[in-house]
Amino acid sequence: MKRIYYCIAAIVLTASQACSHFDEINSNPNATTSSTSSMLATKQIKDMMAKPANKGYSYDHMLSKHIAWGEAQDDVQYNRISRTGMGVYMSLTNCLKMVEAANDVHKESYQGLALFIKAYRLFDLSLSLGDIPYSEAMKGEEGVAKPKYDTQKDVMKHILDDLDAAYRHFSTATRKFDGDVVYGGDPEKWKIATSVFQLKVLLNLSRKESDAELNIKQRFAKILAERQLMTSNADNFQLVFANTASQKYPTHTSINNFHSYPEMTVMLIDSLKRHGDYRMFHYAQPARAKTEADIAASEWDAYLGVDPSRPFDELGTLFTTGSISNMNARYYELEACQPLIRIGYAEQNFILAEACLRGWISGNASQYYLRGIEASMKFTASNTPDNAKYHHDRKMTDDYIQGFLATPAIQLTSGAAAFESNLNKIIMQKYIDKFMHYTYDCYYEYRRTGYPRLPVNPATNLNTKPDRMPVRWMYEQREYDYNRENVEEAVKRQFNGNDDVNELMWILK
Repeated sequence: MKRIYYCIAAIVLTASQACSHFDEINSNPNATTSSTSSMLATKQIKDMMAKPANKGYSYDHMLSKHIAWGEAQDDVQYNRISRTGMGVYMSLTNCLKMVEAANDVHKESYQGLALFIKAYRLFDLSLSLGDIPYSEAMKGEEGVAKPKYDTQKDVMKHILDDLDAAYRHFSTATRKFDGDVVYGGDPEKWKIATSVFQLKVLLNLSRKESDAELNIKQRFAKILAERQLMTSNADNFQLVFANTASQKYPTHTSINNFHSYPEMTVMLIDSLKRHGDYRMFHYAQPARAKTEADIAASEWDAYLGVDPSRPFDELGTLFTTGSISNMNARYYELEACQPLIRIGYAEQNFILAEACLRGWISGNASQYYLRGIEASMKFTASNTPDNAKYHHDRKMTDDYIQGFLATPAIQLTSGAAAFESNLNKIIMQKYIDKFMHYTYDCYYEYRRTGYPRLPVNPATNLNTKPDRMPVRWMYEQREYDYNRENVEEAVKRQFNGNDDVNELMWILK
């Protein structure tokens, strides 16, 4: 980030007359010497959507307790988090260049894309930290070397305004644009993704629903009433993988050395078992100890989860004896495996279900909720090959899915007194749906709602307050080194000067 804020002094070299055409002589006439809008768009979209390969893919799932780790004790699994980087700002400067390089025909689309990417990435950064630079971000060329920190409330206002502007740009665009690896450059699809993302931002502001300035409920209802939303998984905002060196699924064995270490937790396994949910057979492998005891992979008893807050020596024993289920083999054997969803049709329906529950919109919360489960199941079924090793003879047919949706135990119930129970069910289904997708979303949902109830063991918790989960990351040291006055002012404003992982940011108060 410091490269955005600070000017790097140019070193001027005096060359002899004989070398005055050095650059010209040594340039390859067939090489690209400047980036096009389409090239920049591709890189920006991939930067926004991709997750790291190898162990880095798993950190968010460890913090949200989807998985435990069998290799060695990992700090994140036991809730020790510290500082997070702000290098996203350096990447986002290419959004400005993308728009600058666009021709008039595609300018509107690239302007919409730039605003969407900025809003998406800085929304995630703000959820991690609290106050961040927004209004003065990426203005290094205008002489803003040390941007101020906007309050988190103002950041959210800027994000919502930028998404409104992105929607207008996409609405004005008349042609498909190049470089889009998600929607093939279709502005209509981007309009839909922009609207659903706005609903997601607004729902994350649920603790501020009475704030008249933010006007959350009215904005939410207006989007629902006036804009087109997703109608199926075909509209998912997702990254698709392929069997090429640079496009393989991030946990595939050819690029991931850690596929044997993720352990399924009780958070997933027990919930899936409790309701007879076949997604368990598509998410997990049977525990080796169970199959060695001649329990078939199609049997519920063949699957074992673990409490990720247990001492690691106990987890290690369970791991080495094959007494915990690993993730399904399709995640590391299939080069394309499944798309990585960032904003999905299932999530949209869970968002609308919660909005109904909160009285933000009219409608049937149960209908949206069940539609979300159906979309999640259909996505998993359609991305699981018809091979017993990947679904363990528990295929999710349409008949099965419709039968599951009628399961009494998963239904929402009526009455104001049922709000917490219903909210828990909605968030739990969202939690199940987001396995192997998104980035820290389930952790953010837990902070916002308290659901699902994640296990905290004071005897093993590495948070500085062992009776609780941490609620944020701290600002990176480089900010203190190069933008100290502004970051310290932000920390003082938010946390009385205490930049700590247990301090509540504005959005959580």
